[in-house]
Amino acid sequence: MPKPLPAEDLTHILTHARPAFASLKDARLFITGGTGFFGHWLLESLLHANQSLALNAHATVLTRNAAAFRNKSPDVANHPAITLLEGDIRTFAFPTQPHTHILHAATDTVTADSSTLAASILEGTARVLAFAHHSGARRLLYTSSGAVYGRNITTVSRISEDFPAPPLPPNSYDAAKRQAEQLCLASPIPSTIARCFAFVGPHLPLDAHFAIGNFIADALANRPIHIKGDGTPLRSFLYMSDLAIWLWTMLTTAPAGSVYNVGSDESVSIAELAHLTAATLNPTLPIQIDGTPTPNTPPPTYVPDITRAHTEVGLHITVPLAEAIRCTAAWHTTNAVPSPPTG
Repeated sequence: MPKPLPAEDLTHILTHARPAFASLKDARLFITGGTGFFGHWLLESLLHANQSLALNAHATVLTRNAAAFRNKSPDVANHPAITLLEGDIRTFAFPTQPHTHILHAATDTVTADSSTLAASILEGTARVLAFAHHSGARRLLYTSSGAVYGRNITTVSRISEDFPAPPLPPNSYDAAKRQAEQLCLASPIPSTIARCFAFVGPHLPLDAHFAIGNFIADALANRPIHIKGDGTPLRSFLYMSDLAIWLWTMLTTAPAGSVYNVGSDESVSIAELAHLTAATLNPTLPIQIDGTPTPNTPPPTYVPDITRAHTEVGLHITVPLAEAIRCTAAWHTTNAVPSPPTG
C-alpha cells in the first residue's frame, strides 16, 4: 500500500491554506474523486488540517469500491472523519446528513468509449448537483479540465479563461467537461469552476499516459528517457501541494460563478522536460527523441494563463518544477516494492 504523503508537503499545504481550512470548522464535505490522484492529496491534507486546527470537519467520499479503497489506503479510508459511500456517480443514494461543501473532483477518464465517458460526466454532475441542492450545500467546486479549450492550440503561448475555444467533438470528454461546467454555473448552488491542467507529485502513476511520469520512471530505472514525438509541444506542471492549496482556497473563498485556470504558467517543451528530469534525477542518462521537428511550425501549447487566480484569489506557484520532480521521484522510490531475494 502507498505510504502517506510527505509530512513537509502536508505542513506546506496547511501553512498556505490555513484560512481556507479554518473556514471548514465543523463542516461536512461531500467529495467525488476522493480515491484518485487528486483525492489522496485532498483527503490527506484535510485530515492533517483537521487534526492540527481541531476543525471537527467530516468528509463523505463517494467511491465505486469501498473495500478496494480501504485495502489501498486504510489510514485514510478508516479514519473516523471519513465516511465512504459506495455507489456510481450517476445513481448514488443521497446521504441522509446535510453537507455544507461539495468538491466534485471525479476525474476518471478510463471507460469503454468516449460517448460512455461523456454521459457519465454529465449524468454524474447532474446527480451531484441534485444532491447539493437536496443537502442545502453552501458551496460547490467543480474540477474541470484545460481540455475545454480544445487541443493542439498554437495561436497563443498561454491559454486564458476567455480563450475562444472552437466547437468540440460531440460526445467527447472535452465537450462533456464544458457542458458540466455550464450545469454547475446554471445551478442555484454557489459554484466555482477549476479548470485543471497538468500536475506532478506523489501518487502520480509512472506507467500511464503522463509524459512527466514516464520520464521519472525512466530515470528511476536507469534507462534512456524516451520521447515518442518530436519533443516540441509546450506543457507546464504544478506540484500537487500547490494544487491542494489552490483547490481548498477556491472551494472556500473564490467568488461564486467564477472560472479559474489551475496549473503552472511556466512553459517547458517536452524535450526540455526530459532534460530537466535527467538533470534532476540521473544526469548521465541519454535522451531519446523519435521524431524530428517540422520547420516553421509553431508548437502546440497546453499552458494556462493564471493571472485571474493570482489577482482574484491570491494564488501563487510555490514549488519549482525541478523540486517537484525530485519529490515525486523520492516518494515513488520509498514506495517501490522490494525485489524478492534470489538464490
